[in-house]
Amino acid sequence: MKKPLYAILIAAALGLSACGTTSATTTGDSPAAQGGSDTPAASAGAYQTPADGAKGSQSNPVKIGIMGPEIQYDYLKAEAEKVGLYVEYVTFTDYVQPNPATASGELDLNQFQHILYLAGYNNESGQPLVALQSTAIYPLGLYSKQYKAVADIPQGAQIAIPNDETNQARAISVLAQNGLLKVNDGTDLLYATPLDIDESASKVKVTPVSAEQTPRSLDDPNVAGAIINNTFALDADLDPDQAIAADDPNDPGSAPFINIWAGKAEAKDDPVVQKILEIARTDEWKKDLQEQSKGSAAIVDEGYDQLQATLADVSEQLKAHSS
Repeated sequence: MKKPLYAILIAAALGLSACGTTSATTTGDSPAAQGGSDTPAASAGAYQTPADGAKGSQSNPVKIGIMGPEIQYDYLKAEAEKVGLYVEYVTFTDYVQPNPATASGELDLNQFQHILYLAGYNNESGQPLVALQSTAIYPLGLYSKQYKAVADIPQGAQIAIPNDETNQARAISVLAQNGLLKVNDGTDLLYATPLDIDESASKVKVTPVSAEQTPRSLDDPNVAGAIINNTFALDADLDPDQAIAADDPNDPGSAPFINIWAGKAEAKDDPVVQKILEIARTDEWKKDLQEQSKGSAAIVDEGYDQLQATLADVSEQLKAHSS
């Protein structure tokens, strides 16, 4: 019998991210540390303005993979340039490529995913990355253009859910917690798939689609609703307050969904990288992040060592589940 997925409380939560062929574009436009003595900055050397041609200089900017040109990234870039540090964002339209690009050195960092997604990538890729710093947990919401409440959704209705493994399981969990689905006895909701659904005892049926397509599915008259993650919901001008159901980002069981900055292990000791992460711990960054998320984000300040422990725990449980 498996132990519960996660027993560590999110004591630092104050209150999202995170497939197919990528279409990527690069753009150049867009402090005290919090979280305790085990934050990444504590082990890095002192920052010095990069020399011409060195990583972080104008001719050799730090490349960061992201999912959208969100306002907190504008703040980070502007603040970095005040200390002679230059950033270039590489924007992806799906989840597949940012991690391999970071592992290969095409990117220096990425910020688009939660711990569970990174754990799955690390287990499968053989080129593991580390969780360098936490950002926030974003609720995963059920949206509908036809119904204003979960109770209004009729028997047999179709619900679109993301088809990537981690968000698919989380979507099934949201539906199960709101009485729309029943999973087979003994199913761990963190790993649930459509095959684990007891269709005869469920009110709705699920249709897995690529995560970026979930907002469009709302326009299909045969689809009663869709589970849409924060990034794609905001891109589609959906307000998180419009969700008729969502998981609770402050629940201790939400810890695997802490969104993170990820990179190679050596980034922990790179003063240039750590200066960027320092800016991404400031109150102004957090304010912009909350504004971008329309107030839905639960900010998390988790120390580096705790993030690695969480990542390792989730990775091992994913391995145990797949064996």
